Formats: sequence, structure tokens, C-alpha cells
Amino acid sequence: MSHIFDFLFGQYSGYDTIDIVLEIVAVIFGFLSVWSSKENNIWVFPTGMISTGIFVYLLLKWELLGDMMINGYYFIMSIYGWYIWTRKVDSTHVTPISRTTSWEHKMSAVIFMVTLGFVFIVYQTFDKWTSWVAYVDTITTAIFFVGMWLMARRKVENWIYWIIGDLISIPLYFYKGFTFTSIQYFGFTFIAIYGYIAWKKSLNKTLQIA
Repeated sequence: MSHIFDFLFGQYSGYDTIDIVLEIVAVIFGFLSVWSSKENNIWVFPTGMISTGIFVYLLLKWELLGDMMINGYYFIMSIYGWYIWTRKVDSTHVTPISRTTSWEHKMSAVIFMVTLGFVFIVYQTFDKWTSWVAYVDTITTAIFFVGMWLMARRKVENWIYWIIGDLISIPLYFYKGFTFTSIQYFGFTFIAIYGYIAWKKSLNKTLQIA
């Protein structure tokens, strides 16, 4: 049993206790945020801002620049998403769940490519191309940037990006030594699958009524 524990959590032996506690708190609020998103609930944004705010601090301290930028972007997009989700499209209705338009697909491709370029420049500037992790980190950053933008715009396809990014992040974060965060992404994967199903049902119901 002790061997399993050491395998999963041994990397935390050199961490400050406060950082471990902060990571756990960030993970808890991260779960609350993703669950709220699945439920199409506005609490996705305040809970997400708490989680990402903590992770920005931790990841900056741990010098994981790509991950830090992801969470900084999440924080900013949460403010944007909070506005979009509560904005009234008429006197009684707020922005509804909808499918990604042709223009949004093109913008998603632009965001993906620009993010790849931006992260590449940052890693090059700070001489962080030290292992294969940096390349995977760059790709997941671009995937999550697109997913967060589409979620903020309440597009059902956002969940596809989350599922792909989460599946990559599970082993990636474990390899980096952040077991709690790896477990978080494992849980995120299942929530994202259910979120996609729930949003599609909601969208189909709306289309039937219309």
C-alpha cells in the first residue's frame, strides 16, 4: 500500500504544505466549475475564477509557463463568458446554447494557430524547450484556448475540445508530478462527456420548441 501511495504522491515530499493545500483547493473549485458548466449554471465562472487564480500563482512558482497561460486565459475568458451568459438577447431571454457557426469554426482555427505561435515564442524566449513535455503542453494550451472561447460563447462543441484536452492532460500532469491535478482532469473527462450529452439534449429540446 505504501508503494502505491509513494508512486502517486511521493513527488509532493519536497513541496511546501501551503502549495499542496492550495492545489487541492484549486482542484475542488475546478470540479465545481466544470460541474456548473455541465449543468449550464452561471456559477461556472466565479468558481472557475477562484480555481484558475490559484493555479496561476502555483504554476508561475513552478515555472510551468504554458499551464500558467492557460489558467490566466481562463480567468480572463471567465469574465467574458460571465457577460455573454447573462447578456439578454431580447427582453426575456439570455444567450442560449447553440451550435458553432461557420465563422466561429474559422475563428477557432485562428485561435488554435495563434496560440501555438504565441506559446512557442514564450517557450523559446525563456529557453523552456527542454523536453517533449513542452511540445505537448503547447498543443494542449491551444486546444483549451479554443474550448474555453467556445464555452464562453455557449457553443455545444466546446465539450469536444475539453474531452480531447483532458485526456491528454491526465498522463501529462501525472508525469509533471501533480497527482491531484491529474486526478482532476480524470474527473473532468467524465464530466465533459456528460456535459456534451446534456447540452445536446438541451439544444435539441430548444430546436423542437422553436
